[in-house]
Amino acid sequence: MGQAREVMDRLTEALTTRRDLEAIGELYAADAVAVTPDAGEVRGRDDIVEYWRQMTDAVPEATFESLAAWEVGDTAIDEGWYGGRNTGPLRLPDGETLPATGREFRIRGVDIATVEDGRIVSYRLYFDQMDFLGQLGLLSDETS
Repeated sequence: MGQAREVMDRLTEALTTRRDLEAIGELYAADAVAVTPDAGEVRGRDDIVEYWRQMTDAVPEATFESLAAWEVGDTAIDEGWYGGRNTGPLRLPDGETLPATGREFRIRGVDIATVEDGRIVSYRLYFDQMDFLGQLGLLSDETS
């Protein structure tokens, strides 16, 4: 196992098993860039940690079930199921905050992390945002 794989595994553990924002911050370079479907481009360690804080607040008991894990050079790639119950406020891309729905969800996603000198410098997360919002009952067809 190389450095990228080890860092990605530590990130997954910090997000789901330990829920440790300090550990998450230590895994990102100060000038890291993350791209997510819900927040767009997030620049800098502090803003990335804030993104993850909002997610762990919204889904404090989150789980990740790995379907596949790869490492190519300085990049680790995970595909899997992320799920849990939405028991905390959920921040939308426009900055609006919605109260917890109390609903469970399970979405398939892919994470890609490029690592340099033991820290993530580039992180990309892909998941179906419509599926996520639909499972939470936040789409107009689901809430009427």
